[in-house]
Amino acid sequence: MKSPVHRCRDVDHGRGQAGDGAGLNSLQSEQRIPISKDVITSSSASAMWFIKDACGIVCGVITWLLVLYAEFVVLFVMLLPSKNLTYSIVNGTLFNTLAFLALASHLRAMCTDPGAVPKGNATKEYIESLQLKPGQVVYKCPKCCSIKPDRAHHCSVCKRCIRKMDHHCPWVNNCVGENNQKYFVLFTMYIALISLHSLVMVVFHFLYCFEDDWTTTVILLILLCFEGLLFLIFTSVMFGTQVHSICTDETGIERLKGETGKWGKIPCWEAMRMAFGGPFSLSWCSPFTGLSCRKTPPEHVIIPQGEIIKEDIIEIPLN
Repeated sequence: MKSPVHRCRDVDHGRGQAGDGAGLNSLQSEQRIPISKDVITSSSASAMWFIKDACGIVCGVITWLLVLYAEFVVLFVMLLPSKNLTYSIVNGTLFNTLAFLALASHLRAMCTDPGAVPKGNATKEYIESLQLKPGQVVYKCPKCCSIKPDRAHHCSVCKRCIRKMDHHCPWVNNCVGENNQKYFVLFTMYIALISLHSLVMVVFHFLYCFEDDWTTTVILLILLCFEGLLFLIFTSVMFGTQVHSICTDETGIERLKGETGKWGKIPCWEAMRMAFGGPFSLSWCSPFTGLSCRKTPPEHVIIPQGEIIKEDIIEIPLN
């Protein structure tokens, strides 16, 4: 999707430009258009992706431990001691399936390149190799020295510019961007479902499963109830926010910076198809399916060597 007038740039671009007034004035013409995100692709989209951030790693481990704790309480406190075999099999199968899908979605969201722009490609040689038309404007990120496509923003944690970055989520130790938003949506959905399921089972257990030794496990059940209620509220809100962002074709950062409405938005259903990888099907709910509707970037992008351009805003043709 190309955006004819959008000039999505970071706050960093507002610095260091006071001495270039003549150049900025020349960019106010309506003929000055930014480079499309389709021109610049990520060289790491097919490689393993993992952010070495201590806070994110701790939050990711805590997420898995909380799911495993819920698994332990559901299986060994409520289902296995139950005298109703059908009840135990049905609820055990459902809970374990949802928990497996939640953890798989978390892993995909964490280890999928969210749409990183290649670093250090802001060279005259590389810009010339893009064969852009005169009048187009190229933006350089001053932090990672990369040529930023439209609607890309720099993440200070990932230390990369991310295409259609919504936010950086420490719970998945990754940015939520163009390539992994589906997995983040599935993660929040499945966590909300297992939280609701565990709450229903806890309530049922307290109402109908009073036994002589039930007081020995009441603390575990209360903790599970508190965990389920907390994450049900949190992930439900996140799920709704992400679906709203997809349907309105605007990210959280774009709303925060007031950049909404500066590009040609696509219809809601088309945006959902792009985010979830194709026409509506059961594959939308699977964290194991790829995003087939997107163009697969090349595994190795040859970036012409050269000196990094000093300017943060470059107008084509280069001087």
